[in-house]
Amino acid sequence: MTLQEYDYARESPSKLAASCLLLALTMKNLGGWTPTLEYYSGYSAQDLHPLVKRLNFLLTYQPRGKLNAVRSKYSHRVFFEVAKVTPMDMLKLEETLTNS
Repeated sequence: MTLQEYDYARESPSKLAASCLLLALTMKNLGGWTPTLEYYSGYSAQDLHPLVKRLNFLLTYQPRGKLNAVRSKYSHRVFFEVAKVTPMDMLKLEETLTNS
């Protein structure tokens, strides 16, 4: 979904991927950012928190008429309907990231 947003073009692809993984782990209650993930990604959880919050906020956007292709593609079950994922409550996300 970040493909449609110019604000994310300046982010490092590796940091964006790591932040997406941390958000997914948090949303699915699959644990936090482990030392192994930190070692191999090169990012600490604290480095990723601001971007994780922005990504979660991005999930609240409604599709725009002309920029609907990516959302439509990833709303299909072939891609596990990831574009339809409900964002986390921002306060709960903040609490979860702070405590991990």
